[in-house]
Amino acid sequence: MSLERAIMAFAGMMILLSLALTLWVNHNFVWLTVFVGANLTQSAYTGFCPAAMVLKKLGFKTEAQLATES
Repeated sequence: MSLERAIMAFAGMMILLSLALTLWVNHNFVWLTVFVGANLTQSAYTGFCPAAMVLKKLGFKTEAQLATES
């Protein structure tokens, strides 16, 4: 899985988790959804994504890196 796809999967899972926590635990978990959405928006404009830095350290490679390996 490429880094870009892993980031999308992670963001999607975080949104679904926060919505479930909002529904079943406490309504204040909706702020986690807001945080994830704001982080996705700022990373689209700035290119800075903290999750990408963590996933790179875990060994995920970008699509460009995977294309050059083949």
